Amino acid sequence: MSFAMSNGYELWLNYDKISDDTVLKTYRNQLQSVFMEEGGATMEAIMMELEMGLGGLLDREIRFDSLPSSGNQLVVSKYGSLPKDFKEDINIDYLNSEGYIIKHIKKSGRGYLVITGKEDIGLLYGTFHLLRILKMHQTLEGLNLEESPKVDIRMLNHWDNLDRTIERGYSGFSIWNWQTLPDYIDQRYIDYARANASIGINATALTNVNANALILTPQYLEKVQALAEVFRPYGLKVYLTARFSAPMEIGGLETADPLDQEVIQWWKNKAAEIYKSIPDFGGFLVKANSEGQPGPQNYGRTHLDGTNMLADALTPYKGNVIWRAFVYSEHDAEDRAKQAYSEFVPDDGKYRDNVLIQVKNGPIDFQPREPFHPMFGAMPNTPLMMEFQITKEYLGFATHLVYLPKLFEEVLQSDTYQKGKGSTVAKMVDGSLNTKKLTGMAGVSNIGTDTNWTGHPFGQADWYGFGRLAWDPSMNSEAIADEWLRTTFSNDEEFIKSVKKMMLESREAVVNYMNPLGLHHIFDTSHHYGPGPWVGNLSRPEWNPVYYHKADEDGIGFDRTKTGSNALSQYAPAFEEKFGNLETCPEEYLLWFHHLPWDYQLKSGRTLWDGLGIKYQQGVDQVKQMINTWENMKPYVDEYRHNQVRMLLGIQLKEAKWWRDACMLYFQTFSKMDFPKEMESPENTLEYYKSLKFPYAPGIRPQWD
Repeated sequence: MSFAMSNGYELWLNYDKISDDTVLKTYRNQLQSVFMEEGGATMEAIMMELEMGLGGLLDREIRFDSLPSSGNQLVVSKYGSLPKDFKEDINIDYLNSEGYIIKHIKKSGRGYLVITGKEDIGLLYGTFHLLRILKMHQTLEGLNLEESPKVDIRMLNHWDNLDRTIERGYSGFSIWNWQTLPDYIDQRYIDYARANASIGINATALTNVNANALILTPQYLEKVQALAEVFRPYGLKVYLTARFSAPMEIGGLETADPLDQEVIQWWKNKAAEIYKSIPDFGGFLVKANSEGQPGPQNYGRTHLDGTNMLADALTPYKGNVIWRAFVYSEHDAEDRAKQAYSEFVPDDGKYRDNVLIQVKNGPIDFQPREPFHPMFGAMPNTPLMMEFQITKEYLGFATHLVYLPKLFEEVLQSDTYQKGKGSTVAKMVDGSLNTKKLTGMAGVSNIGTDTNWTGHPFGQADWYGFGRLAWDPSMNSEAIADEWLRTTFSNDEEFIKSVKKMMLESREAVVNYMNPLGLHHIFDTSHHYGPGPWVGNLSRPEWNPVYYHKADEDGIGFDRTKTGSNALSQYAPAFEEKFGNLETCPEEYLLWFHHLPWDYQLKSGRTLWDGLGIKYQQGVDQVKQMINTWENMKPYVDEYRHNQVRMLLGIQLKEAKWWRDACMLYFQTFSKMDFPKEMESPENTLEYYKSLKFPYAPGIRPQWD
């Protein structure tokens, strides 16, 4: 089997000729020409994509007709412009403005494949869906698809800095070249918009939540305007991170108090300035009073005061404020997992209609496994925007193969019990549980200047999967993996079966070799690269891993029941009862909610100590199996990408062993117990692992003033 060499730049949008001759012949017959409604920039983008997509897949020049022809034709048109007899077979009553229908219809014995919707953007999304169907070799005969996104704002959050470094970015530098904008438009900007549109992402926050006020100055706004014009045909709205102290830093005011009239007017003027040049500007994303960032609490005000002040400035332009709930204070002795709930839940229902509170998927910080954030079950009257992390800050960076849609799905399908059984986080996010007027999902981007965008070839699946789940939070991660593999690599069933299994098991592998049985946040500090469970000398308690695992001679784990921090009380009674009871608490969350003795008996009959060692070893063994699986896939993958993944899996195995050995050696100083027989002996001493330093690990947070 031979392959065209791929460096991965095309992502899942490579349009190589369909290799199956039977499928190719059928498609060529069914898609002999294309009729497209005339229109603006989005219709031009559709035509360009069809020329590339159909032209490449069918390996022929695409003929565009000026009128619907005598059959075997693709028809791309808004419903209002369709011929009357076509409308008889199509009902768009249940589509929203971004939705589309793809339907194979027959008129007078002639076949037509119709893509239609209410707006041009729906036609674009439908076009990308059709091209995905063709790449997956699915039948067009009898096709009848109706799709509308279930979430309004489907956003990538870039943690990109103006100097082009990326906080928690592991795939090169920022793709935004502010120095050459607005005059030089890199092709990558266009391809970025195409890729996002192909998976339904419709918003992008260009800059780091640890914000720089300069992005709101005229010098930078003209650069943002240039990007907005590139993105507009692809339905991608631009958002900016707003530094709360901007009125002082770039506006010359003496305060940023949200109740000060001059401050209020400054933000109104800034909104008017932005919308004058970017009429479809999405709004502001704000991190305030968190990790040293300025905010309303600096002036004795509340998050509610700050949020509603900015919301009022954006209301005349239908812009939104997305206010992050990631807050915790060194002055608050409470369990860090409880603080966001305490600050935001009391104001449920008091936020303006154009406000979303953006909540991380778990109550700590993007850990390999966390229970869902309790806010998702406690604010029925406020739109909550899910925040996932696509970049792998705590999951081995871009060198580890960890299929994140499996994590996303686990969170989304978790039951909040807010309105009884079946009140899933997904229903909270898409608004169906409480009939929310505004909904959103955000993913912290893993994109950079690396040729393949994401560093690890399989990191593309995380970007892809986030987009698909933002479109429909009820989607299945296995189906998403199947789509991505077929559109990115191959339709060969042996390849799909083996690699899909590897992907679906990869997230559990990283949990096993990093944070088994509910352990969390035991990463080395600052850069979060590798294990650091021994760190306990930092100025703020909640910055120290020892704060989270609480290992001592009596046992290990964070007691969040009534005998401990009582964080469980922030969840619904049914959840609290299940997870607070050792008989019913799932073992994957055991040490998240309970501090238990080393000889506590697990369901397997083994001690907690043995169980930890067995889990760590299992994670290592799972990576070994991934290496074997990938080696066997050599006949199905081009040499460039196969070799790339092979080397990265080698790094992953090395680091999985590092995690196992460092953590078990450290915890052994408390347990005083022998390692379980199933666990391989550590390769180095605890002193060796403690001595490792990584001052230049990628993605380190800059020092903020």
